[in-house]
Amino acid sequence: MTSTTAPSAPAYLQRPVRGHWPVALGLAAATFQIVTGVAADAVALTVVVAASCYLGAAAFGLRWIAWANILVGSVVATLRELAGAPWWLGLAVFGAAIVMVGLLRRAPIRPLSAEGFAMIGFGGLAVAAVLISPRFGLALAGVALASHAAWDYVHWRRDVVVPRSMAEFCIALDVVFGAAPITLAVIG
Repeated sequence: MTSTTAPSAPAYLQRPVRGHWPVALGLAAATFQIVTGVAADAVALTVVVAASCYLGAAAFGLRWIAWANILVGSVVATLRELAGAPWWLGLAVFGAAIVMVGLLRRAPIRPLSAEGFAMIGFGGLAVAAVLISPRFGLALAGVALASHAAWDYVHWRRDVVVPRSMAEFCIALDVVFGAAPITLAVIG
């Protein structure tokens, strides 16, 4: 006699609905960003703050720091703009400071360097997006953010550096908010 029982669903699908709050929060954040206006600057800022969240968690060796860095990175960018300098300059200095903290506290070099290179890569694309033509810059910022979702997925799948909740939040935010500027650039 053969068994006719269906295979069970993956663990993340067996969670109660309230267990999916990071995805709901990410979708809400993406929706808010889209409703308030999709601009290359806002999308690029989101990419760089996201990368700084992962970098901070690697440097301090504390996963929860990723959540705190959303606020800290946003404040750094805002203060830099209020001082009359571009937000990305403030976040570049912030990123360098995070790396220095990681080196001084002798954080494991592999995650620190991976997150540092990710910050440089995603941050470089984001800065390029705000410095080039508006339409292409909008598309580039969207591509940078949407591609960050792949980075989020790797972290979610391996359950490394940041809490899974952060990776889930970022995947939802990055895919939806990243697709919006690409779509606007193509049809605009």
